[in-house]
Amino acid sequence: MRVNQAQRDPFSLKKGLDKIKSAGLFRTRRAVNSAQGATINIGGEQLVNFCSNDYLGLARDERLVQAVRSGAAVYGVGSGASQLICGRSLAHEQLEEAVATRLGRSRAVIFSSGYLANLAIISTFAASRNDVVVMDKANHASLIDGALLARASLRRYAHNDIAGLERLCAGGRTLVATDSVFSMDGDLAALPDIVAVCEKHNALLAVDDAHGFGVLGRNGGGAMEYFSLDETRVPILMATFGKACGVMGAFVAGPDDVIETIIQSGRPYIYTTAMPAALAVAAEKALTIVARETWRREKLYALIDRFVQGAKQLALPVLASTTPVQGFIAGSAGAAVKCSDYAMTRGILVNAIRSPTVPKNTERLRITLTAGHSDEQVDRLLEVLAELAVQLKRQA
Repeated sequence: MRVNQAQRDPFSLKKGLDKIKSAGLFRTRRAVNSAQGATINIGGEQLVNFCSNDYLGLARDERLVQAVRSGAAVYGVGSGASQLICGRSLAHEQLEEAVATRLGRSRAVIFSSGYLANLAIISTFAASRNDVVVMDKANHASLIDGALLARASLRRYAHNDIAGLERLCAGGRTLVATDSVFSMDGDLAALPDIVAVCEKHNALLAVDDAHGFGVLGRNGGGAMEYFSLDETRVPILMATFGKACGVMGAFVAGPDDVIETIIQSGRPYIYTTAMPAALAVAAEKALTIVARETWRREKLYALIDRFVQGAKQLALPVLASTTPVQGFIAGSAGAAVKCSDYAMTRGILVNAIRSPTVPKNTERLRITLTAGHSDEQVDRLLEVLAELAVQLKRQA
């Protein structure tokens, strides 16, 4: 019997992939042949890496490597099960206690990733069809996906529009969720204003501090330290170990009832294999380094200032940001890809970010600075971006 193309591809997968390619939105993967750092090796070529979230340059730190070795010697490689079966080790417990102590919070619970942590937060605290989830339109995809999976009604306000937030908070049991540092724009949420709105309307507030933890605040306590907000004002705090800490995993920290509710009802927590204990050992070590080695943040912010001032002098199309995340606007998906490809020919690795990750016509290069970079590398980046700005003007 002869099978036609429609029968072989009932969901029109090839047609869908062709559509993605023709729109300039096809994603490609690269294999890195080295440890993460300010420079990495791809295909035998050494590139200056400006697209990693390793903000404090700890991903290849020998102390963390040794912590993983020590943890693996005791606990092995795999955790074997979810945390509520037999996957939670003493290392996980000690990491939870260290996080809570470090941040001045009652308790913490560990997740394998920030994505799972955010899914757990939204699905746990917005589980009823009568609940409402209100969030910034620029929030990370994990918060948006959590809201889409939850039973609650999702309402979104324009980026950093506090008046819009207040309008959407009127009435009903409401969970407000926001990034602290927006991962694509690099700007800060107006957290004190958001807290005030939540307190006025008795809304529960969850903050995703993935890009703030370890970076913001004198001691790296993140956005809560930066804005002087405790757990009574921000009861649900999520942050990751995979960015400034240089390891993997995430945590949610807050009052006892919040954490216990997640443990008892958070499906992404209950049904996920636990993060390997060896990584929990490394993450606890990273917490100490992040707090003690303030020079890492000092160097990082000196490099941020160098980049921002250089971009102004060169009149580069860069978004306003005082964090390690800097956006160079290309204006279209095709232009962003061409900019990324050109930068790679000049020894600079920086990825194109396209719709739907960012709004159409704001496609960009997402640049991330780290404490591992040098002044010379930042100057080199600015030189390449200046060349790209000239090319974009010619094409306009």
